[in-house]
Amino acid sequence: MNISDIKIRKTITEGRLRAIVSITLEDTLAVHDIKIVQGDERLFVAMPSRKDDNGVFRDIVHPISPEARKRIESEILDAYSRHLAITEAEAQAV
Repeated sequence: MNISDIKIRKTITEGRLRAIVSITLEDTLAVHDIKIVQGDERLFVAMPSRKDDNGVFRDIVHPISPEARKRIESEILDAYSRHLAITEAEAQAV
């Protein structure tokens, strides 16, 4: 599986939510509303979810294996770090 594109749609500075991300897989499937969240110890990626009838949030899309989850999370967090560096550089250039 190839992540062909990662878009940082929105960054947030207040609260634990840091960004909303979309990814494209194999140039054929887009997954929107992936969240980057500041956890107690590190940033992590939360897959798109919705609340069920019992009030429990369930992932709509998610990796099947731990290896796939780690790879997706790593690529998304790397793209987020690059995005922050570019944004900071642009702010300093002004």
